[in-house]
Amino acid sequence: MVTWPCLLKLEGDAELIFIASYTALLDECEALILSQNDCIIDSVGKSYYLRTSKGRTVELEPQKRFYTLEKITELIQKHEFSKAQMCIMKIQFPTIESAVSALQ
Repeated sequence: MVTWPCLLKLEGDAELIFIASYTALLDECEALILSQNDCIIDSVGKSYYLRTSKGRTVELEPQKRFYTLEKITELIQKHEFSKAQMCIMKIQFPTIESAVSALQ
């Protein structure tokens, strides 16, 4: 079961997108062409592939991969570096949930 909020991680892109809920995910996915390796990372580090189906639904397929706080912090550092707006060395978080929420 997904623990919201989540981060949307698009394959081959350092940008991360904050996703507050399943409804927000549906809204975001309407504007995207999804790759088979795009995923969301939830607030406890679980990851899910995004599978589109007919209509306005996105199925979440659990991955075996679990993201640690260190890995999520690294992804957020890369995200911020790509925007060139913040010193990435200052980016640290006490929990996965606080890391995910930082992009809100």
